[in-house]
Amino acid sequence: MTDDALTTDVLVVGSGIAGLAAALAAARAGDEVLLATKATRPEGASSWWAQGGIAVSRDDPEQFKRDIVAASDGTADPDAVDVLVENANEAVEDVLFDTLDVEFDENGAGLDYTREAAHSEDRILHVDASTGKHVHVPFLNSLDDREDVDIRDDTAVLELIRHEGRVHGAMLESDGAVDPCFAGSVVLATGGIGDLYPRTTNPADTTGDGIAMAALAGAEVEDMEYVQFHPTACTLDSEPPHGSDGGGGTAGAGEVAFLVSEAVRGEGGLLRNGDDERFMPDYHPDAELAPRDVVARAVKAEREATGEVTLDVSPLDFAEAFPDLAQRCADHGVDWTAGIPVAPAEHFLCGGVSVDDRGRTTLDRLYAVGECARTGVHGANRLASTSLLEGLVWGLRAGADAAGTDPEPIDAPDLLERDPDLPDRFARDKFHRLTRVMDEYVGVERDPDDLRRAMAVLRRLKGEVDAYVRTRTSRSLYELRNASVTALLVARHAAENDESVGTHTLVSGERDERREQTAD
Repeated sequence: MTDDALTTDVLVVGSGIAGLAAALAAARAGDEVLLATKATRPEGASSWWAQGGIAVSRDDPEQFKRDIVAASDGTADPDAVDVLVENANEAVEDVLFDTLDVEFDENGAGLDYTREAAHSEDRILHVDASTGKHVHVPFLNSLDDREDVDIRDDTAVLELIRHEGRVHGAMLESDGAVDPCFAGSVVLATGGIGDLYPRTTNPADTTGDGIAMAALAGAEVEDMEYVQFHPTACTLDSEPPHGSDGGGGTAGAGEVAFLVSEAVRGEGGLLRNGDDERFMPDYHPDAELAPRDVVARAVKAEREATGEVTLDVSPLDFAEAFPDLAQRCADHGVDWTAGIPVAPAEHFLCGGVSVDDRGRTTLDRLYAVGECARTGVHGANRLASTSLLEGLVWGLRAGADAAGTDPEPIDAPDLLERDPDLPDRFARDKFHRLTRVMDEYVGVERDPDDLRRAMAVLRRLKGEVDAYVRTRTSRSLYELRNASVTALLVARHAAENDESVGTHTLVSGERDERREQTAD
């Protein structure tokens, strides 16, 4: 270690709403904050793509709690739900109204609260169907104006620096250079796992980095089997580049073009199958407003049975109520008057790094917030429009708790670069193999035998990647390592859970030839 090594009081990894809230709280407490994000602002963060809005308690917090628990299939941690709901209004008022002055939609009577699936009342603040960017951009700008916050774009964290159960910082990569950053505390806010699946609503580069790094450092990880699939991602026969409009995945038939907010169904949109039949009343008494896991399985079943599913928006004034979505339809050549073609896509990980009510992990001075954290709020299935709220509430609490500890530099790990660079297609081909396995074996529905097959394939893949990481250092290789570690955790937790609950649905049946080929 050199005397001029980079140090900071709090290192925040990730620039979504959870990371920004943590940085704000730590800075308010008087600490110097370095926020490292491999995203290029602002579109590279998942929060920017959030459509529906942010749920608040309004005047009935107890009903909000009941809705969260019901959506989770009874598995949400009631103590964590209490923390979320009882801090919701104050956090939103403090940050979104008083600090950022977000101009949420209004109607003639005041704020225009809307409703989404599994909510029993209108309680969601929104800005059209593009709430994320209207929160995220002013939040970034506000932190940019602070002298005690240093935001570094296009900067990846490759590995945590730890010793005897304590985290001392992380190895940062920027423009090919790798250097240690020592911190009093590290807050992981790295987002989701969308790159593990071929169809996702996440932006590009969501490779489970924080989860993998924490797990490799020895932190506990929980509930990784609970992967939520959004039931209404617009799909096209051809696809623009990965992450170009709020949807990830690789190019090809049926890939994600953009997410269609659940608020559209909340305002009266209807799901119809290839025979033009409305089908959700046959699956759940709440029909289109059933919990997301129920709707996702129903959409999958109807697509397989009838060839397609469309979202009928004729019952509402779609262009007036959702102008941003209407414009996205136009941009992608979708005639929304004839119905929007939709399919399930990976959307949100309900599990992650195990944390307490302050975002503290099982490793000293390591915190996790946002989608990479398992707070217990979501249990087996997340209630719509609670992700921004969870990121805000836990980000503020973690950032405040993380402040006040001086960095203690130690010897940093020696990341080797002694072998030739890998072929250009190496990481891409391995990622393709990984996403095929996850899509076929660890998707909306899972077969216990298939999960065991998935684990075998993913173990081999992880072993191959580990061998290269030992002697080569590059962002793409470390992202592939993180993805393989995280994918294996998802498959392992799914295989160990023999109960169908929430997003984790077990089925049995003969595998078809296509699935046989996936394991090859």
